[in-house]
Amino acid sequence: MSIKLEHEPLPPHLQTALDEESEPTTLRTEDVRINMGPQHPSTHGVLRLMLTLDGEIVKDVVPHIGYLHRASEKLAERHTYPQYITQTDRWDYLNAMGNNQIWCQCVEKMMGLEIPARADYLRVIVLELNRIASHLLWWGAFGLDVGAMTVFLYCFREREKILDLFEMLCGARLTYSYMRIGGVGYDLPPGWVERCRSVLDDVLRTTGENDILLTGNEIFLLRTQGVGILEPEVAVDYGCTGPILRGSGIPLDIRQANPYSVYDRFEFDIPTSDKCDCLGRYLVRVEEIRQSVRIVRQALDQLPEGEIVGKTPKTIRPPKGEAFTWIESPRGALGGFLVSDGTANPYRFKIRPPSFIHLQALPHMVRGWKVADTVAILGSIDIVLGEVDR
Repeated sequence: MSIKLEHEPLPPHLQTALDEESEPTTLRTEDVRINMGPQHPSTHGVLRLMLTLDGEIVKDVVPHIGYLHRASEKLAERHTYPQYITQTDRWDYLNAMGNNQIWCQCVEKMMGLEIPARADYLRVIVLELNRIASHLLWWGAFGLDVGAMTVFLYCFREREKILDLFEMLCGARLTYSYMRIGGVGYDLPPGWVERCRSVLDDVLRTTGENDILLTGNEIFLLRTQGVGILEPEVAVDYGCTGPILRGSGIPLDIRQANPYSVYDRFEFDIPTSDKCDCLGRYLVRVEEIRQSVRIVRQALDQLPEGEIVGKTPKTIRPPKGEAFTWIESPRGALGGFLVSDGTANPYRFKIRPPSFIHLQALPHMVRGWKVADTVAILGSIDIVLGEVDR
């Protein structure tokens, strides 16, 4: 026995609308805008991403910055040239040695100062150790971004050994203020070279182990391979440099293209990848750790004796004029443009930070991928918000 359920007749206006629907209806969805951050743990700093989503697919993303603005460029006008060295540590707090270098290099270029050979070698040693420490922190954080926690612990273990070396050298573990206009602040303490060689051996060994741990993991490959494509021509158009550009197959490295300090005295390779994806950028940084170990070993072998600070005036007053210089930081080309009016304070200083440049390429890399992929793509860029907001 069946029962036929009947309903009351529809109101005339609803019945007319129903009759007009001659074709089957399809499900319509609206784009949704959501915030990722600014306190999201996977955004590598105080960053807010405004995502436009169609379901889980990211149709667009707008990075909102400025949450960490500290007026670093304006503060240069309120400090003497030696005083400002302590402020440079805070731009990219994972590359404090590189920030010291770009500032001192700018001032030395304007004044025509000659740097003692030993000081130049010490600068290269700490710059490359800082590059390794920065890449190790990125490596561990990137592993967390894609769900691999073990490698985070291993990378931080090796990074701590490098920070121990910096602490022996200058007493600090993050913001070093180690360099001086005309040289460096401290010479190597007894036993430092031997300990440094031991740390380099450990880093080289564990780099191979950690690389196998991730590149042999099927889940890691699924999260990175073919994800976040940045074509070479697009990378150039956006002004990308460093591992981002080399991860798109373009072998540009300022240490070789426009050598500074004593980099022209060392042999090292420029790792590149034609994958143009998150995996390619990962592989480039892993190989860069090995090449940095190679540079530090050569610098230790060639380290000359002598002074660590050149002859500089008691009061630093560069002549009136302008100077631009740049270095290869762990994130790419870090530039500094200095304007002097002949006084003891800079007239103007402008920073060219790679993280800020790379962040504008994020929408191109993210569109069409899912929300979970956004975290991996952002992590593969390796931004530090201290130099984005400045």
